[in-house]
Amino acid sequence: MQNIRELQVYFKKMLEEHLTCLDKDDQRGYIDAFLVKQEEEKSDPNSFFHEDNLVSTLTTLFMAGTETTSSTIRWAISFMVQNPDIQKRVHEEIERVIGSAMPRIDHRKDMPYTNAVIHETQRFANILPMNLPRETTSDVVFQGYNLPKGTYVIPLLESVLYDKTQFEKPTSFYPEHFLDSKGQFVKKSAFMPFSAGRRICAGQTLAKMELFLFFTSLMQKFTFHPSPAKEFYVKPSFGLTIPPIAQEICCVSRTYIN
Repeated sequence: MQNIRELQVYFKKMLEEHLTCLDKDDQRGYIDAFLVKQEEEKSDPNSFFHEDNLVSTLTTLFMAGTETTSSTIRWAISFMVQNPDIQKRVHEEIERVIGSAMPRIDHRKDMPYTNAVIHETQRFANILPMNLPRETTSDVVFQGYNLPKGTYVIPLLESVLYDKTQFEKPTSFYPEHFLDSKGQFVKKSAFMPFSAGRRICAGQTLAKMELFLFFTSLMQKFTFHPSPAKEFYVKPSFGLTIPPIAQEICCVSRTYIN
């Protein structure tokens, strides 16, 4: 709680700085866009655009985004160590599409296998299996069950991400879940690590971009191996989300011939 309070104090100072040089015609990011909207709706007492909401949203984006993204990257590296053949295919695709250039988000459309590996990491790692709790805002009848207003609801994402009717090998790390017969990336309606509906993760677009750029950059520069001194395991740890257990991994630098 102390960490949260310190973070919110920092955000409030940041808001003051943004207000001093706010230009609605030259918005620098999320905070500026929010502040402009707040000014537009200042006469509406029911507006959602007020300081408490902005600070709360920023806190959520920073805390939820950093924890989930870092945990997913750690899982991805662990899976690469565990599956050297998959790691090799990712390296080959990076060499073919990017080479030694800096990875950009528009490379993703030309890298179906790497994209599939990232999606399969999110599916198989399942770092937030019980999602976040919800509450019904009105009386609901769902599949014959009456859910009164105010009912505590926990959407079990694992039941979808591990659904054997949706994924060929639900209990295995298998990037082909997201590839067609021609090796092209395919979307799956059952892929919902960010949840679904109106309460879907607000940072979904940012997270997808981060995961691709971070993972691709790491894979471009390194080959990952287990430590020769210790046995390597791919197991979950416990926390707010479910990261992999901490282990020693050897990162071997890769070189490119232009």
